[in-house]
Amino acid sequence: MVEAVQGAGVVVTGAGGGIGAALARRFAAEGARVVVNDLDGGRAKAVAEEIGGIAVAGDASAIVREAMDALDGTVDVYCANAGVGRDGGEPGEPLDENGWALSWDVNVMAHVRAAHALLPQWLERGGGRFVSTVSAAGLLTMIGAAPYSVTKHGAYAFAEYLSLTYRHRGLKVHAICPQGVRTDMLAATGSAGDLVLRPTAIEPEDVADALFRGIEEDRFLILPHPEAAAYYQARAAEPDRWLTGMNHLQQKWEEVR
Repeated sequence: MVEAVQGAGVVVTGAGGGIGAALARRFAAEGARVVVNDLDGGRAKAVAEEIGGIAVAGDASAIVREAMDALDGTVDVYCANAGVGRDGGEPGEPLDENGWALSWDVNVMAHVRAAHALLPQWLERGGGRFVSTVSAAGLLTMIGAAPYSVTKHGAYAFAEYLSLTYRHRGLKVHAICPQGVRTDMLAATGSAGDLVLRPTAIEPEDVADALFRGIEEDRFLILPHPEAAAYYQARAAEPDRWLTGMNHLQQKWEEVR
């Protein structure tokens, strides 16, 4: 059992399935009191009933106050897990501004709104934990997924900002950056996901395991796929070489899609 989460009040957004449900189950198994959030109220209720948690349906951007009330006013851990992989039109193609706006709102601004709501309480008491489900796309970039890649970079940058700004005041921040995970979102990535993500895809429970190792070791960056660290280093050290390699992958994808 991880002492840091025993008895903690935990909120997990987008927890009706996939990574979010795996996180909710793991926190509950570790002795936490868990609020399960999802846009789909039925799915949230099903997971909450399974783990002895509390279901709070609705938009992840707007449920912080209700979740706090459900946990008797105190949220110790907030998992900003809800995300979308909505297409917004690739450069050179018709632009879907609604797709871009939705990706920005869910993948970035929901995190910002949650932090603004929670930080006053956390800073007053000198502690809190913010868990951001980002993606390896936030460290690297995913072919064929411009809105997703750009907004996940934003989510990672916001998590970094929170950590560097408030760690001396007791805030713990974790950025989870998996590659492929066997969820509905992976299934929706189509041929690009088949080429890049599916061969090394892991289970949602593996992501939860990686997070809890990171909590025990007090690590910011959580890499359920350890090889992502080498890709991230290569991108920083030799960006043109890395971009050339990614472009070759792009060309390979164009041949099969």
